[in-house]
Amino acid sequence: MAKTTGEILVERLIDWGVDTIFGLPGDGINGIFEALRVAQDKIRFIQTRHEESAAFMATSYAKFTGRLGVCMATSGPGAIHLLNGLYDAKLDHAPVLAITGHTFHDQIGMQYQQEIDIMTLFKDVAAYNVMIMGARHAETVVDAACRSALNSRSVAHLTCPVDMQDWTLDEDPKSMKKIPGHTSKNWRPPIVVPHRAQIESAAEVINTGEKVAILCGQGARGAGDELEQIAEMLGAPIIKALLGKDVVPDDSPYTTGGIGLLGTLPSEKAIEGCDTLLLVGTSMPYLKWYPEPGQARAVQIDIDPSRIGLRYPVEVGLAGDAGATLGELIPMLKRKQDRTYFDKIMSYRKEWDDRMQTYQEMQDEPMKPQVLAGTVSKLLKDNAIVTTDSGTITTWAARHIMMRKGMRFSLSGTLATMAPALPYAIAAQAAYPDRQVVAFAGDGSFTQLMGDFVTAVKYDLPIKVVIVKNNYLGQIKWEQIVFLGNPEFAVDLHPIDFAKFAEACGGEGYRCERPDEVRPALEAAFASDKPAIVEATVDQFTPPMPAQATPDQAYKFTKGLLRGQPDGTEIVSTVLKDKIRELI
Repeated sequence: MAKTTGEILVERLIDWGVDTIFGLPGDGINGIFEALRVAQDKIRFIQTRHEESAAFMATSYAKFTGRLGVCMATSGPGAIHLLNGLYDAKLDHAPVLAITGHTFHDQIGMQYQQEIDIMTLFKDVAAYNVMIMGARHAETVVDAACRSALNSRSVAHLTCPVDMQDWTLDEDPKSMKKIPGHTSKNWRPPIVVPHRAQIESAAEVINTGEKVAILCGQGARGAGDELEQIAEMLGAPIIKALLGKDVVPDDSPYTTGGIGLLGTLPSEKAIEGCDTLLLVGTSMPYLKWYPEPGQARAVQIDIDPSRIGLRYPVEVGLAGDAGATLGELIPMLKRKQDRTYFDKIMSYRKEWDDRMQTYQEMQDEPMKPQVLAGTVSKLLKDNAIVTTDSGTITTWAARHIMMRKGMRFSLSGTLATMAPALPYAIAAQAAYPDRQVVAFAGDGSFTQLMGDFVTAVKYDLPIKVVIVKNNYLGQIKWEQIVFLGNPEFAVDLHPIDFAKFAEACGGEGYRCERPDEVRPALEAAFASDKPAIVEATVDQFTPPMPAQATPDQAYKFTKGLLRGQPDGTEIVSTVLKDKIRELI
């Protein structure tokens, strides 16, 4: 019996090693779903409660496995819902294939129900964007789409009119230009190494420098050992962009932690004091946290040549794989004997670590969010996978959840969208059923896609969701006050009982409000073999303070309070008490 378009599509995905698809069924993709039903012993379909979740799950699956993530949605509204998660994949360079349905081929352009201009809709987000025009076409474009997503580390999109999904090869006449068998599934990731002369030029710049700093991102993943080797040779502190948090362990003697608004003081001091900067696998967007132009000579390593010099003037750019390029660079580097710069930066790290530990040990009520994050960190297994959301929650995760070697961490780094912590965790657990997976979420972000907690229950994925509950859109609140000098507006949230919600979904729910309740609640949840939520009520007046507050931030903070900020007295009292503890 001749194969249908849907069957060919699914078989080609299996040939490419795809074993999991995330999405929702719908009448616009019925033909593909029938093929999935028939092949369900070879490829798993995980039904989500929202297509946005499906796209986030595909992004997470790609990030944590390095393989192709796949999501699927029906035509029209289902396809639209995918977009936020797909932009997350595009901006964070995760290879994802999105498959959508379309209206009947002879009704396209006729304003049929749920018809949208789907090709235009996906034009910006997808590096490869093609409509499947029948069974024979599917044989080739699936290969091209998978290869494109993997090569570009971005999004590919295939759509297919619903009636064409059931067309068979016999019903699909071959054009005179069609040559059977000219495509294949063969693909290997390239390992690119720059020319030796370029690497020698880079080594000359680095060897000449006296105060070398390293800034790495997710593009350096897998090259952590090489980075530490260079740091030891040069006395160079390793600063980590947030997406590269797990590239080098937080307990490494060479790292100063993160950079940016939610970064660390030693990282800022390292950037302020360096005369040479080695950028590896990062194009961190926050220009304020790079050296002043002209302050430092710079060498950049990036697999994508278009990103070299994007953020900072680079003297030598090396377009290549981070690990392989560093491997060629290391023998050319000269050991530096003077460790004055490195030792000074690490003295700042000691002070910073003590400062963060002070917050983690506070016994105040309402409970400090840092207490919760620090306790989560202590209870993580050595191979844990941690996901988090965008907001004040990101600051607590970045500064207080420590990555050890073998752990993984991710979030929506560049799009910085709310809501991915939960779907990221679900996909990570689906990919690694034997690893501990913890989502560290804010109450605002979690509620956007909270319905998919039941997806974890349905598929027996024992994720743990730790919700920092302050009943506020906290990051927006502090931005209104500190960045704009305005009182808060429209950022308070109506409380939800997340523990009861977890139980209503068939999972387990735990609560903690006082510091002495945190560890027991987390230990009970982490020991469970079911999906669980830990609702932790924290102090809503604790701001995510920058490592070094600027005079402008202090001025606008004061201005916002004086202009009628609700609870201004409590905010000032909280900040002052915290600062006094730091000094003590």
